[in-house]
Amino acid sequence: MRRSHNERLERDRQERVRKLRELRGQARDAAERSQHQRRGRRAEGAAVWTDGRLPFLDAGKGLLRKIFPDHWSFLLGELALYSFTLLLLTGVYLTFFFKPSMGEVVYQGSYAPLHGVRMTEAFASTLAISFDVRGGLLIRQMHHWAALVFVAAIGAHMLRIFFTGAYRRPREINWLLGLTLFQLALVEGFAGYSLPDDLLSGTGLRTAQGFMLAIPLVGSYLAFFAFGGEWPGQDIIPRLYSTHVLLLPGLLLGLVTAHLILVFYLKHTQWAGPGRSGRNVVGQPFFPHFVAKTGGLAAMVFGLMALLSAVAQINPIWTYGPYRPDQDSTDAQPDWYMGFLEGALRLMPGVETRAWGHTIAWNPLVPAVLFPLVLFMLLYAYPFVEQWITGDRGEHHLCDRPRNRPTRTAIGVASFTGYAVLLIAGGQDVIAYKFNVSVNALNWTLRIALFLAPLLAFWLTRWLCLALQSHDRARVSGGTPTGFVHQTPEGGFEQDHDPLTAQEKYTLTADQPPEPVEAADASRGERVRAAVSEWYYRDRDPER
Repeated sequence: MRRSHNERLERDRQERVRKLRELRGQARDAAERSQHQRRGRRAEGAAVWTDGRLPFLDAGKGLLRKIFPDHWSFLLGELALYSFTLLLLTGVYLTFFFKPSMGEVVYQGSYAPLHGVRMTEAFASTLAISFDVRGGLLIRQMHHWAALVFVAAIGAHMLRIFFTGAYRRPREINWLLGLTLFQLALVEGFAGYSLPDDLLSGTGLRTAQGFMLAIPLVGSYLAFFAFGGEWPGQDIIPRLYSTHVLLLPGLLLGLVTAHLILVFYLKHTQWAGPGRSGRNVVGQPFFPHFVAKTGGLAAMVFGLMALLSAVAQINPIWTYGPYRPDQDSTDAQPDWYMGFLEGALRLMPGVETRAWGHTIAWNPLVPAVLFPLVLFMLLYAYPFVEQWITGDRGEHHLCDRPRNRPTRTAIGVASFTGYAVLLIAGGQDVIAYKFNVSVNALNWTLRIALFLAPLLAFWLTRWLCLALQSHDRARVSGGTPTGFVHQTPEGGFEQDHDPLTAQEKYTLTADQPPEPVEAADASRGERVRAAVSEWYYRDRDPER
């Protein structure tokens, strides 16, 4: 009896404790709900206050409903954006320790092999960042790797836009902005790796001075202005620093903002498919799907850049030493995005013209000044030239399959082939040394390839595009081969085919075959336009 009474008392006590805990939990939940409600009311009040003065809620509502296509190729622009963000973050950190001065000091820092060596404060501060600042070398390398990825991502993004025809109306302005961003990124990268004033970057600056001096009439004045007098001067590093950390980042940030605004306003292009047209965008909403995906991409970019910077050394300036005008760096090579200019410079023969008391050095004037000028002028003009050739002035929101535009695709592949030849030529001395071949023989081989390889690539690409079109037509009519063979009643053998789905057939047949324009009148300009248009579309598949 006593045991049962004690057990009943214990159960009653435990029940009272449980009820007390429930009451405390309910009180705590009520307090939290009340706190959340107060926070919600404050947030609502702040949002209403802001919306009364700025279009806050309307803009946010449109942003949350924004649809983004779900295809990996559209992430190339975001890759460039996050690389640029990492550049800004690491660049701000580096500015705390870098000294943009060409004043000379005697080095007494942590890197013993350079003790007692005279160098500029710029080089000494870069050594201090690398060896004396906690995490400085990691941040320096992240900055350099991010710069390389930034330029590469912009280039890949521009190639995607070109091959899919995403530069056509109404996106011509965005094409121009993208090209300008690419050029600014090239200049920004050159200014950045010139700042440490090491032997390699000093060699690059000396080459840049040669480009300026090659410009007729005004070249010497430009060089004197940039360098503050005779080479090497005292002003180039401070001026490059101001350009690198203030002028060019501001321009890049403004153009990136303008580019993103136009992307939101004009909406994304997308690949053809069922339910997709020029009036809609099929994909994932900005929140939460796209935010999660793009946030993951940003984390991957930051993480991979940090990992790469921790395990892969880049730009070890302490092995090059400080710049001296009477020395040159062995196997000096610029960063890859300047390699095509270096290659053009090395392949151009040394030709000079003397007239009226002046000397015109065609090398480096043609490869380093005129060639990039003409190249980017052609790239700027291409959307409008193609519009004139094709007579197509309509709006385009669906991406072209590159195989369905053989001439445009062939032009792009031929141009990239020429770029690859120039990039190889930029390191012809290293290639000749490693493979034990003659530099002169390699130069002549690359000169011939510079003219023949793009022509061969153009012809091969157009032929391949037509072959792929024929393959698509066979798939639509006969299906996809399964790899299994069966014997017919007559004794022959046939391969089995699986019919395509309706979605696959729609994707393969959605493109309308283009037609060349006809001369509107008998004027010479119209006849030229008709002839060029006929050439542009001469390889179209007649059975499409």
